[in-house]
Amino acid sequence: MLVAFASSACLRLLSNQIIDVAADSFKTIAHAAETTYRQLSSKFLTYAYPVETEAEIKEHLDALRKRWYDATHHCYAWRLGPHGEQFRANDDGEPSSTAGKPILGQLLSQEITNCLVVVVRYFGGTKLGVPGLIAAYKESTAQVLAECEIIEKTVDVVMRVEFSYIAMNDIMRIVKDMQPRIVEQVFDNLCTMTLSIRESESEQLLGRLEKVEGATVEVI
Repeated sequence: MLVAFASSACLRLLSNQIIDVAADSFKTIAHAAETTYRQLSSKFLTYAYPVETEAEIKEHLDALRKRWYDATHHCYAWRLGPHGEQFRANDDGEPSSTAGKPILGQLLSQEITNCLVVVVRYFGGTKLGVPGLIAAYKESTAQVLAECEIIEKTVDVVMRVEFSYIAMNDIMRIVKDMQPRIVEQVFDNLCTMTLSIRESESEQLLGRLEKVEGATVEVI
């Protein structure tokens, strides 16, 4: 039996590479979804939306408040950014931490970001109590996220490279090797390409493009 041993330095390098790759990707939902959950006499209408800005979040919240104008509560939580750097939870009149926090907790536990979840509650006359509310909002959120397709996206860097027609072959060879997404391209006396590539590979692409004689590269 052949056994291979890796040095501690190699293990650290491998660990750093894994962290770097993981750091430029995140999980989010592919599409909107909605579910209905009942607890005793209360009804919980739950909506999940993929979002990228606070302006989008406001639009969804305003639309739901207008649609379900007579609901007792419109509780919600959201996360934005590849690492969920921005987030908010709102109880909308429910006892503190019984609604927004359980909703946010489900987003955190499933490591989902760029997502808004809104739970619209119609109170049916029977109080659920603090533990009952927490359980209801948690279950409502879990159900709607179960209806969503969870996808992985990358954090991308976009750069524009300008070059003469003479440098075309060198530029295209790099593009073929590294496979960035071509956002836009214009081939004339002065050629321009706008490229998008995941963050962990962006420095390598930038370095190779900058070595091409006559090429000018700008990260945008």
